[in-house]
Amino acid sequence: MRDQAERLRQIILHNKTRDTKTNLDNTSQLINKSKVLSVTSGKGGVGKTNFAINLSISLSKLGYKVVVFDADIGLANIDVILGIIPKYTIADVLDGSKNILDIMTEGPNGIKIIAGGSGIKSLVNLDSQKLDILTRQLQQLDNYADYIIIDTGAGLSNTVLNFVNSSDEVILITTPEPTSLTDVYAMIKTLRTNGGHNKLSVVINKVENSDEADEVFNRLSRVSHKFLNTTIEKLGFVNDSKLVMQSVKNQDPFILLYPNSSISKKINSIALKISGNQDTEDDGGIGNFVKRFRSLFSKGDT
Repeated sequence: MRDQAERLRQIILHNKTRDTKTNLDNTSQLINKSKVLSVTSGKGGVGKTNFAINLSISLSKLGYKVVVFDADIGLANIDVILGIIPKYTIADVLDGSKNILDIMTEGPNGIKIIAGGSGIKSLVNLDSQKLDILTRQLQQLDNYADYIIIDTGAGLSNTVLNFVNSSDEVILITTPEPTSLTDVYAMIKTLRTNGGHNKLSVVINKVENSDEADEVFNRLSRVSHKFLNTTIEKLGFVNDSKLVMQSVKNQDPFILLYPNSSISKKINSIALKISGNQDTEDDGGIGNFVKRFRSLFSKGDT
């Protein structure tokens, strides 16, 4: 993996140079906009949350500031997986008692966690006052984080779709199981039909080898192109591994617990691919996410 290590060093050097230049010029207000990524799936149990956590840590190792927003309605459990106890959740922001920067919990390797908890249920039926509060608070993250990763709920609820359609990029997690593929295809169809999202990337999780990953992706790509006129991108794959379950039991992300494992290297490759797309678009950032998010909720979709 010498090439991967060299790319890691180059990206870290680029980030340090960027930060130094920002400090010297005293132009912190001109730093790169946050990139908002939604990690989602058509069904539960495909490893979505574990992927989001480990990807976030991998990006942080590259020198990026990362915030993870646990927006999984009913199953918000990033804090449980990491073994942390957040003092505050998004509910404290929505009731106006806390600033969003105050509720962030320190996670592994410097990532920040915005816990969902019971507050996520409040997002199902946002009134105009709470929508104003949330959008104002989210704006603050633009100058704080390089990446904001939203771990959405699974499925096609309106709230999930609003988060996904508001994001700069969408990462769809699936497994080779037929039910998982059927559900992720339904998600792609819904996003293309209702949201028109043009940036759809797929990660195949729990595969035996690269051949299976290629076969699964090609099958999904063919039907998406044929019936939806949609091109999806293969972001990568992650092997099926007992190390994942072991890391969950230990409440310690596998990318830290087993940094030299095949699954950790796969996550690092995906992080490198994502970071290679950084700064390629001018229309991203939390500000544009907020505009899209506010517009979708104001339409009464929830």
